[in-house]
Amino acid sequence: MSASARARTYAALLTAVALLGLGIAPAASYAAPQIAPRADNGRWSVFPAPAAGAKDKSPTAQDRPFFTLEGDPGTTLKDKVSISNLSSAPMTFALYAADAYNTPRDGGFAVRGIDEKSTGTGSWVTLAKSSITIPARTRADIPFTVTVPEGASPGDHPGAIVALDTHTDPSAGNVAIGVRRAVAARIYLKVSGPTLAALSVEHVTVSHGQPLIPGTDDSTATIRYTLVNRGNVSLTPRVGFTAKGLFGRTLLDRKARTLPLELLPGQSVQLTEKWASAPQFDRVSVRLTVTSSRGDLSETASATFLAVPWLVVGVVLALLGGLLAWLLLVRRLRRRRPRPEPQEEQPAAEPVGSGAA
Repeated sequence: MSASARARTYAALLTAVALLGLGIAPAASYAAPQIAPRADNGRWSVFPAPAAGAKDKSPTAQDRPFFTLEGDPGTTLKDKVSISNLSSAPMTFALYAADAYNTPRDGGFAVRGIDEKSTGTGSWVTLAKSSITIPARTRADIPFTVTVPEGASPGDHPGAIVALDTHTDPSAGNVAIGVRRAVAARIYLKVSGPTLAALSVEHVTVSHGQPLIPGTDDSTATIRYTLVNRGNVSLTPRVGFTAKGLFGRTLLDRKARTLPLELLPGQSVQLTEKWASAPQFDRVSVRLTVTSSRGDLSETASATFLAVPWLVVGVVLALLGGLLAWLLLVRRLRRRRPRPEPQEEQPAAEPVGSGAA
């Protein structure tokens, strides 16, 4: 093998390792499908089939944005999913059902890949077809059933029906990367029985940043926290923030607002809140109040941080340390200075006089 060929091989291996670290696999194993945030990506769409007797038979016809199903354990539900090829060429899709989950960082609605195992709704759905080729600008309706197991737990079981484009988009370069794209129709399945709404806020931390020289720029703080849905129903959280200084002065008061996410049962999400113009010198207590849009939940958590201009503190400590060292040195030198030896007293001379004759 020539030197240039070996260099290309090593470069390809290094690139493959880097891509695997980013969650992108070489062409042999392909990356996980990219799920469009909506049920329509401009080339194809996936929606619940129009109701029976609907007049509009166009490829884009839709009267339901997602599936809303409900049943007792042991029942079988039937429905149809519409897949529309909106492009000008035939397309072939792999069809499958999958469980839904929240992405850890932003709480987005996501579904398992075709090679991932589903244990909830994704495993209960049976599609009439596992793949289909749809002509250009045509819609196909595929029947499916949802068989709710006898031992299914009550509450919400979100999932989706996914249409995965079997065509792989190649990438440029020496290492071939396959990108698969998919569009999904959400399934909101509710199993009859007792429901429990439970929400907790955990792992609250605050990181503080400020300029080296106080007053030259604003300081900032980042509040990090984790929301956990410990119940069996989906929740739409609302979060409010307050912060108080050392002497009880209110530094921050953000009223509760609805977060742009739907927290699914058993899921958790890590979120951040930016705080501009945070204090530069104070002991701050931050308090989070989390509620649900249903109004039946309320949880609180808090964290404390110390806002200190560390450069100024360091300079002051250095000066104090230097002053203390100088005082100690002066004291030591004084102790080492030799003291004058005391002179011995001379005996007093006796007066000279005439003695007795």
